[in-house]
Amino acid sequence: MRLCTIQRDGKAVVGVKVDGQILDLSKQMPRGPKSVVEILAGGKSVRDAIAKACAKPKAGAVVSEKSAKYLPPIPAPGKILCIGLNYRKHAEETGSPIPDYPVVFCRFNNTLTPHNGKMPRSSHSDQLDWEAELAVIIGRKGRNIAKERALGYVGGYACFNDGSVRDWQRKSGTQFTLGKNFDGTGGFGPDIVTPDELPKGAAPLRIMTRVNGETMQDSDTGDLIFDVATLVSELSKVMTLEPGDVIITGTPSGVAMARKPQPWLKPGDVCEVEIENIGVLRNVITQGA
Repeated sequence: MRLCTIQRDGKAVVGVKVDGQILDLSKQMPRGPKSVVEILAGGKSVRDAIAKACAKPKAGAVVSEKSAKYLPPIPAPGKILCIGLNYRKHAEETGSPIPDYPVVFCRFNNTLTPHNGKMPRSSHSDQLDWEAELAVIIGRKGRNIAKERALGYVGGYACFNDGSVRDWQRKSGTQFTLGKNFDGTGGFGPDIVTPDELPKGAAPLRIMTRVNGETMQDSDTGDLIFDVATLVSELSKVMTLEPGDVIITGTPSGVAMARKPQPWLKPGDVCEVEIENIGVLRNVITQGA
């Protein structure tokens, strides 16, 4: 199942993708779930009920893909946990040691921007970089989750662009937080795809970044140093993971920082992140504050 959150009549509503069109669930199933998080937490029984309700689209529920105003698929995650240096070649291109344990930092909700949304380049830096990443969305509450059971706590997967302001990322030494939390620099969406539509652990899937149509990153989620099950299990040893929490799993090689010259993102650029069988996330770079 493919789920998104769109704005319609001034309200955030769940969109269900069926045969290339979006169904506004508030119209298609008025007494149904009101958020993507509610659907993920409800599990297979809720998804089956939605699939049945969406079998015959109602005229007032159909939204065209072109006219849809996307919001982040989870508009306000309880946690956004990011993993750094999780592809070997990316660690190597940055001159960093290969981690023997996941490098974890946090993003906040102010950073999220949706599919087709603007990604502002701050006036405080011209070093805005792209990072194509697989996002993991938690579907079940859990703590101290064994690795062999961890994938059962995943509700879905999505595309993420971990836009990074590189000079600010280095201002606090090895603490990434500042460079990863400029407003609107975290592209997220357009859809969340449930695990039943993807390979186990969402790997192997091709993952790419294009800037103005030119391929800048091209790798495979099967090359993650710490796979999805490992990340869910390890993070759950520290904190309770809850439905709607998001884990951003790391980026492959090919970032602007590692290139010569460094082609930082600039206003007017179009940056696309594509993950096989999940979709394409598109953002336009604008001049920010």
